[in-house]
Parts: sequence; C-alpha cells; structure tokens
Amino acid sequence: MPARLRPTAPIAADAVLVGDPGRALLLAQELLEEPKMSNHARGLWGYSGRTPAGDALTIQATGIGGPSAAVVLGDLAELGVRRVVRVGTCVGSADCSLGELVLVGAAIAAGGSAASLGVAVGETVAPDADLTEHVGRALAGGGLSATIASVDAHPDERALSGVAAADMQTAPLLARAHSLGIDAAAVLIVAERPGDEVGLEKEALELAEKRAGRVASTALST
Repeated sequence: MPARLRPTAPIAADAVLVGDPGRALLLAQELLEEPKMSNHARGLWGYSGRTPAGDALTIQATGIGGPSAAVVLGDLAELGVRRVVRVGTCVGSADCSLGELVLVGAAIAAGGSAASLGVAVGETVAPDADLTEHVGRALAGGGLSATIASVDAHPDERALSGVAAADMQTAPLLARAHSLGIDAAAVLIVAERPGDEVGLEKEALELAEKRAGRVASTALST
C-alpha cells in the first residue's frame, strides 16, 4: 500500500494529473461516466472511472509544486499507473494569450526541487515523445508547443527569461516519471501573465480546464 494515497477504487493505468483538487473534481465530471472517488487522503482528491469511449481513466490531484507531484506520482506507480498527462496552469509570457494551451516540448528545471531527482538547475527534462505527439494531435493546432521553465515559487517575470511560460511542477514531475519508467506529457493553461492586473476569469479558466482535460483524455485513449 502506498504511503500517501489510500485508494478506495481501482486505479487505471492511464491518469490525468492536476494540481488542484477542485480541478480533479471538475475533470472527473467532464471526462468520466459515473466517476468514483478513488482517493481523499491528505486532500489529494482522485477519481476513477471510464470515459464515454470505454477507456479506464484516473484523474488525480497532486498538490502544489514539484515535490508534492513527485511523491504522488511515486504512489501512483505503485498502484499500476503507466502513462500520465499533466493538466496544469502556468504564467505565460507577453507572447501568450490568456486561456491559451501550451504543449510542453521541454521543461527547464529552474528551481532546486528537481535536484533530488537528478536534474541540476538549468538542465532540461523532456516529456515522452510518443505521448506528447498524441497530445499535439488532440490539440489539432489549437495550442502552442514550447519550452517552459519550472520554478519552486510562484513564477514572476524573471522565470520567463527565454521561455514561453513557467510553472511550479512540470520539470520535477517529468524527471520523476523518467525514474519510474512512466510515460509523461504535459499541457498547460496560460492563467496569467506578468503585469496583467487580472488573470483568467473563473468561467474562462474552467472552460480551458475542460478543453485541456479532453485533450489529455483523447491522447491517453490513443
């Protein structure tokens, strides 16, 4: 039995990972038929069920930041998860539009949390090529493919130097996936940009979350 997660329903081999438990619930309602809560321990809500196409899928919250995500992924690996797509938010550069989806082509470890996973600050971590290609096809040209940076605090303008977007989780998550032999990809929602007084409004964010979730589910069903 994993140390953190306490599954109360079967965990699928394919999973959509989100930071926010509320997003896990939103996507469970959007993507699964008759979803069942598969974890509520530590506030890390998880749901399992089948998609309308009949594919088994788990949607699991990972908490805030890379260390939390890496630990949760380790527990999921013990439970049989073999492929994951992260659906998260990011801070985008001025070249990005609010609500735009960013397909992560590579993630720079711009914070120290990835060091415990064997990735030095400044090194780049790549997602699984095949799964990323599937996500790109599911996007159907409706997003930006780019290199991002992952930092250990809320991204500011400095974190965006030379990259399209920055978040707090993707690089450590991809590094942990490599070590576990899990195929991993990531699609991020531009929820804010430096200098903007207001980020993405709640309703617009939820629409983007649902769209990104559908993209992830489609990619995992391939």
